[in-house]
Amino acid sequence: KGDLFTFSTAADRLAVGNSGETLVADSSTATGLRYNPLSTTNFCINGGFDFWQRGTSSSTNAVYLADRWYQVSSGTTTHSQQTDVPTGIGVQYSVRWLTGAASSYGQWFQALESALVKTLRNQVVTVSGYFKTAGSYAADLTFRCRYSNSTDTLTSVSTNITGASVAFAGSSVTSYTRQSFTFTVPSDAVGLTIELVPSAAQASGVSVFMTGVQMELGSTATAFKRAGGTLAGELAACQRYYYRQTGDATILEPLFGIGMAYSTTNTIFPIKHPITMRVAATSVDFSTLQLTDFVTSTAVTSLTLSSAMNNPTTAAIVPVVASGLTQYRPYELRGANSASAHLGFSAEL
Repeated sequence: KGDLFTFSTAADRLAVGNSGETLVADSSTATGLRYNPLSTTNFCINGGFDFWQRGTSSSTNAVYLADRWYQVSSGTTTHSQQTDVPTGIGVQYSVRWLTGAASSYGQWFQALESALVKTLRNQVVTVSGYFKTAGSYAADLTFRCRYSNSTDTLTSVSTNITGASVAFAGSSVTSYTRQSFTFTVPSDAVGLTIELVPSAAQASGVSVFMTGVQMELGSTATAFKRAGGTLAGELAACQRYYYRQTGDATILEPLFGIGMAYSTTNTIFPIKHPITMRVAATSVDFSTLQLTDFVTSTAVTSLTLSSAMNNPTTAAIVPVVASGLTQYRPYELRGANSASAHLGFSAEL
């Protein structure tokens, strides 16, 4: 029941798939068809590079830039948001590394948390992405997954997986080309990463672009889809790990919160997260903030998390000023007349 017969130069039989699977074209099979698990989920968050809460360009080594993507640089390398994308796959941005000096390169990594990885154990997954080079790229690129059987911390995931990689010459992808590989997630996997790494450093002016990155169930790469389904859902998925409140060129003193001074230099502010984060925020970053009681405004010199009042839904922060606050008076935390004013919380791996 449900078997199919095809014909090329001879009749061939394709046995019916499992309940819920879909029929997809696959030129590598004898029948040209394959049953594939119905995959409506992309386990790679922000694979279309829609969200860049931290900014759209950076040459700093070993930091997150595009949401969920950790960048590594050697030499002089700038990572940035680009609008150069493949047509017809439903993405608007790509990420690019550009070498600014000889013997430079970039790398990109995304770590998947253990709560997800454990649900993928022993399952066949396919990872795919679109890649392009410019400026006479002269080395190979490896698109791969690695895993850990003990932790999902990004820097600790380092064990290779049989079949979980594809290597290709940079010179072969001067226009966007989709690369993919299929593997079985190890039965003891706790952490898993998606990575793009080069085989060698390059000369100045060489670029690598990446977009449309996807990890899905099954042995065939299907059309790109967002992890959150919609742009709103994708943003929420990103904010589970990091979110930032910012100012802009028209609102130079955005309101970040209302709190109280408990000394002449220290204040406490409760901050409600827009969604529940992966864990309680582990770090906070900020720029050009001030405290005001509507009479006097004072620059914030440092800002830390209050660990005693920190959980996945709410954080408490302690902005500090040099002097001049009135104890037990309420204050507003605002941008200090700057478009770069921001307050960010991280629960990254």
